Amino acid sequence: MKAKSFIVPHDFTDVANIALQHAIATASPLGVTIYLLHVVAKNKEIAAAEEKLNAIIKTFDASVTIIPSVRVGNIFEDIGDFAAEHHAELIFMGTHGTHGWQHLTGMNALKVITHSSVPFVIVQEKTIKETGYENILVPLDLNKETKQKLAIVANLAKYFKSKVHVVTPEETDEFLKRQVLANVKFAEKYFSERDINVTTTVLPSSGFNNEVLKHAIAIEADLIAIMNLNKNNVLGVLTANHEEFIITNEARIPALIMNPIEGVNTLSVDFNG
Repeated sequence: MKAKSFIVPHDFTDVANIALQHAIATASPLGVTIYLLHVVAKNKEIAAAEEKLNAIIKTFDASVTIIPSVRVGNIFEDIGDFAAEHHAELIFMGTHGTHGWQHLTGMNALKVITHSSVPFVIVQEKTIKETGYENILVPLDLNKETKQKLAIVANLAKYFKSKVHVVTPEETDEFLKRQVLANVKFAEKYFSERDINVTTTVLPSSGFNNEVLKHAIAIEADLIAIMNLNKNNVLGVLTANHEEFIITNEARIPALIMNPIEGVNTLSVDFNG
């Protein structure tokens, strides 16, 4: 069995430190190694970057193994490649406003995510609670790929003893309504079989993004789990605007986001094993 690892891309900003805090809170009891990654454009920048990473590591929890790593390349390709090479289970990455690491926000963050086979936890400037991700919100629509995120949500929920809140858009068409209901029943069964507390709520499909965020705020969600459906979004109300809206949401709730794997309905992910 390969050693488990998380990746934290770091650009020497406060929000990257917060991403590292989230990673440490998740990794600490699991014996997971964290790779703190900085990407530079030229070889001559490596030494200075390594020095900065080592200084950052000294300020954090010594009970977690954190390995500084500097890579020459660009963030849009090398973060995902580095994570794949190290068999990472999760990438914890901070997002910025208009200032920061190559303006890594919105669609630029999605470019990084789209290149990666490893799921991301995208955080803004909001620290993780001592109890971790107590409430996880999971939007489901008609895209069959949205069910792939259930496995990793279940792993996080088991670890943090989270309550999972499944939300779906209201459909008036009877055929579509049955399909959405089938997805909900699948999710309820999936979580219940794993002894995870789950609720389901139907939200108005009009302005679904805003309805999801309103519900997330109402239940005090600590994480919103979504799929990156930019490449093949055909059905449903979850679009590229949805992904960007969620990962940069005004409530600063962290987002779990992953790319769908073609031909797979659910995904076996287990960073606890």
